[in-house]
Amino acid sequence: MTNQLVITGEIVQIAEFRYTPAGIPVLSFEIRHVSEQMEADMQRKVECEMSVIAMGKLAEQIRNIKLGELVQLTGFMTKRSLKSTQLTLHLNTLERIN
Repeated sequence: MTNQLVITGEIVQIAEFRYTPAGIPVLSFEIRHVSEQMEADMQRKVECEMSVIAMGKLAEQIRNIKLGELVQLTGFMTKRSLKSTQLTLHLNTLERIN
């Protein structure tokens, strides 16, 4: 089964860089996506905000991201926690967009 999401957006919130109890680096942030998409042969304005989490070496590599930066993210979706139904993007790659 496939679970991969690619999305572009603006970083609108960044949590404090932290470590899990096991010592794994973690960086959480929120992005806002705004675009126009074709649906049923009509243009549709699309807006959403999404929680993103980066772990391990990737979290360390991107810990200097800034509010307002435009980024393209690739990762997989999963529940925020075992008891939550809210989805979070777990990051595999982050590319800065100029």
